[in-house]
Amino acid sequence: MIVYQAIVHKDEDSAFGVHFPDLPGCFSAADNLDDLLANACEAVILYLEGEKMPVPSPLSEILKLAADDLAQGAFLLAVPYMITKGRPTRVNISLDRGMLDAIDNAAAIRKLTRSAFLTEAARNEIEGRH
Repeated sequence: MIVYQAIVHKDEDSAFGVHFPDLPGCFSAADNLDDLLANACEAVILYLEGEKMPVPSPLSEILKLAADDLAQGAFLLAVPYMITKGRPTRVNISLDRGMLDAIDNAAAIRKLTRSAFLTEAARNEIEGRH
């Protein structure tokens, strides 16, 4: 997983605005903090679709680039970008039997396999989609 740093601004009468020093022209916004990470993740996915993925700058460099923004109240947000390999890999995990039953029930309700449900749940957690 790769992490890009985003600079987040919030003016009194506006949504949270997000831009990425390493991804020129990639922007996002959210009306509330709960949606900020998920929206930023989606912006990165769309931005990188079909593009060469730039190497994220070190945090120390981002802090220098964002110094003026940070001094004015902006903050940094670490935005994960997961590279999908397109090949399933079998893994062995241990779960409480009751948890496994709950997972299987939730997956069945959503018409998903156990693997698809766990993948979706993990992605939602990593990307802040709750």
